[in-house]
Amino acid sequence: MFKLSEIKELIKLVDQTSVHELEIENEGARLLIRKPGKTEVVNVQAAPSTYTYAQLPPQGIQQSAVQAAAPAAVPAQEAAPSKPQTDNLHKIVSPMVGTFYSSPSPDAAAFVSVGDRVQDKSIVCIIEAMKLMNELEAEVKGEIVEVLVTNGQLVEYGQPLFLVKPE
Repeated sequence: MFKLSEIKELIKLVDQTSVHELEIENEGARLLIRKPGKTEVVNVQAAPSTYTYAQLPPQGIQQSAVQAAAPAAVPAQEAAPSKPQTDNLHKIVSPMVGTFYSSPSPDAAAFVSVGDRVQDKSIVCIIEAMKLMNELEAEVKGEIVEVLVTNGQLVEYGQPLFLVKPE
């Protein structure tokens, strides 16, 4: 059995040294003294992603290299192309978390592309989840207006993949 004075002395000893943990067994009694671990807090802020850049037209040779390399910032409202109204469009969403594939194999053509007409049972892509390839059907008859993801991109449950204009 350990005496209280012995325990206090051992705590001071561990506190004053670089030892992080001390375990002692004496006459069937076991004592474990452990320093608390250091916790590091890191604050990360995301960079603003609302800027769109446009390349400056070429100018004379007298322009400095720094000025030539720096693109001009253009407000996002002016540079963004007009998107079609999505009110009357059907969204084909991912039924699971996985990897989006637009074609059955890397060298094959995509199942669908913008402008293609699809039937409700047409396969539009494959979602790979846990090494299983899951074919995704269009669910609606219409025309593909926009493909919202790229081949090989990770997708989330419920994430829109395609916009379809129903017939």
